[in-house]
Amino acid sequence: MKVLIVLTSHDELGDTGRKTGFWLEELAAPYYRFKEAGAQLVLASPKGGQPPLDPKSNEVGFQTDDTRRFEADPEATKALANTVRLDSVSADDFDAVFYPGGHGPLWDLAEDSVSARLIETTLRSGKPVGLVCHAPGVLRHTVNEDGTPLVRGKNVTGFANTEEEAVQLTDVVPFLVEDELTGLGGVYSKTDDWQPYVIEDGLLITGQNPASSAPAAGALIELLTQGGV
Repeated sequence: MKVLIVLTSHDELGDTGRKTGFWLEELAAPYYRFKEAGAQLVLASPKGGQPPLDPKSNEVGFQTDDTRRFEADPEATKALANTVRLDSVSADDFDAVFYPGGHGPLWDLAEDSVSARLIETTLRSGKPVGLVCHAPGVLRHTVNEDGTPLVRGKNVTGFANTEEEAVQLTDVVPFLVEDELTGLGGVYSKTDDWQPYVIEDGLLITGQNPASSAPAAGALIELLTQGGV
């Protein structure tokens, strides 16, 4: 099985002067779940090369066994430093696509037509897509073949408004993931802040927050295994 992991290239947290990017746990935990399942991994980002890491995600309080393992893993860090350009990949070459979050995707991947086409093509090909935390916001411009929002009528989750309030970025982000998914007609649900919560609706898998990263990857692997990929 071959899995494409799509990361942000955006590193500015609005007009705050602070840095953002991808959230380390949301890459590291799925990375090792996929590896342990025998998957071949390709990492991609809009600009290619080294994606920006949200520095907060590497603070001591947010480090996990998976993040420490990733940072000490030469193979993993080399793959991260050399992501391929997103516009150079084809959905045909992968069995599944996974999007880690962090605030960065709200600025670039959410507005990226290449990303939208990748998600649409993957799902229409009968292959699963997983997105965790802020990454479900990347679905905002994706559509079904009839032009309706891809998430309309689908059960979805993503970073909750209350979680955004807790990190005091409600007025900084370009949009709120929960509000966006709901506004597009998605059937949004959530659990308590910071607790693992994953929703599957057909081939679409969404996770609420960083703690949902490993379970979301596990759900994706299960779909691939069931499909005999």
